[in-house]
Amino acid sequence: MSRQTPLHQVHEALGARMIDFAGWDMPVWYNSATDEHHAVRCGAGLFDLSHMAELFVTGPDAGAALDWALLIEASTMPVGRARYSMMCNEMGGIIDDLIVYRLDEHEFMVVANASNGPTVFAELVERSSRFDAQLEDQTDGFALLAVQGPKAEEIVLRLTGPELGELRYYRVAHVEVLGTTAYAARTGYTGEDGFELFVPAELGPALWDALMAAGSDDGLVPVGLAARDTLRLEAGMPLYGNELSLETTPFDVGSARLVKPKDGGCVGGDALAAAAEEPHDFLVGLHIDGRRPARTGYEVRSDGRVVGVVTSGAPSPTLGQNIAIARLDHTPTIGGTVEVDIRGTETSATVVELPFYRRPH
Repeated sequence: MSRQTPLHQVHEALGARMIDFAGWDMPVWYNSATDEHHAVRCGAGLFDLSHMAELFVTGPDAGAALDWALLIEASTMPVGRARYSMMCNEMGGIIDDLIVYRLDEHEFMVVANASNGPTVFAELVERSSRFDAQLEDQTDGFALLAVQGPKAEEIVLRLTGPELGELRYYRVAHVEVLGTTAYAARTGYTGEDGFELFVPAELGPALWDALMAAGSDDGLVPVGLAARDTLRLEAGMPLYGNELSLETTPFDVGSARLVKPKDGGCVGGDALAAAAEEPHDFLVGLHIDGRRPARTGYEVRSDGRVVGVVTSGAPSPTLGQNIAIARLDHTPTIGGTVEVDIRGTETSATVVELPFYRRPH
């Protein structure tokens, strides 16, 4: 049976279409995925992300333990910072991509994907065993709500006060909301500005209602997983199981910047050092000709040779055309053309740089 987030009854009351996602009963859309997508790009959307894993690492060696367990140098992060990183196996394959938040001098929160949360936690426990650090999976103790879009800041600040508006991108802070202390992070998975709010699980429904009321005049709408996927696709953000897997290294997915030599090394460090000197794949964007979208797993060809595979694809509500992310086995020529096998029909596509969409500043 699928697990339920603290907002489950809220979604049911709103008539959301629910599906099983990574073992969780989650809303895929409420009324229209396309309308929800446009709302985030033009106004604001409210997401229930409580299926994400919140894993806490504390103690005198918490930073050093994460240095060894992940690609990140957590020990050098200032308090209040957030950083995107990856966990790799001994061969350099990607176990998960995640965000690390430094909440205090000896306290970190690692937010992992729902599908990989138990695996990441088990790996963190094992990899931290020689350090003076404690691990705790607090996923069930939190409701995680995200407000994303051009109007997200003014909506959230109506509940938290104006000081939160000074929080910069990829920063985290303690805030008072609904009479309790919560974590507010200026992070997201949509390509828009916004906040992710971590509150005690029992306050999730009350925070949802308070945010909806605060955003009522700004067109705030609930947003499900379908729109979240097209938003992240337009923003060129990878999805584990699509762009990322145990068969890919950070070099294959345009994330070489995450791999840096560390004095103490890290799990998979030797394999990644070797991989840096070897040929690797490349992630590119594709503008697909015609009306049929390319989907995950479709072959990409050039001059009759298979040169890659589509990892994600969908119609883009913002661009008004079909787009895809593909992994190619050679250095791509931006502006060049390839063919995508869409159900037996070779369809022309133009290679473009990622992301497809950047928010106006």
